[in-house]
Amino acid sequence: MPAHIVNWNFASPDWCCPSAINDVQIGGVYSARMEAKDRSFGFNFKCVYEAVAYQKRLALVMEDGRKFEVRFDVKDNGVLVLEEFDPENENPIDMQRMGWQAILNNFKNYAEGIK
Repeated sequence: MPAHIVNWNFASPDWCCPSAINDVQIGGVYSARMEAKDRSFGFNFKCVYEAVAYQKRLALVMEDGRKFEVRFDVKDNGVLVLEEFDPENENPIDMQRMGWQAILNNFKNYAEGIK
C-alpha cells in the first residue's frame, strides 16, 4: 500500500519517499518519489509489473528496461524476502547493493513494527 511505502522506501536516514503509487497487477505501475530530505536531489523511480504471484513473486521492468524481481520464501520463523536487480551503469555495484539492502532493512523494520 502506498501509505506504507512512504514510511520505509529510502536507503538512508537523510532521504525520504514523499509519495508512491502501487497497482499490483500485470501491467500495473509502481512509482515512488525518492529524494533527499533537504530537497537537494531527487528522482522518480517508476516501473511496470510483468509478473505477479501472490505472496510468492513480483517481477518488474524499470523505465530504462532494467528488471528486478522480488521473491518471498515462507520459513518457520517468518518470510525471507529476496531481491535481484539489473544494475545501472552510473554507480558501483556494491553501492547499489547496499542501497537496495538498506531499503529492504527499512521494510523489515517497518513491517515488524506494525501491530
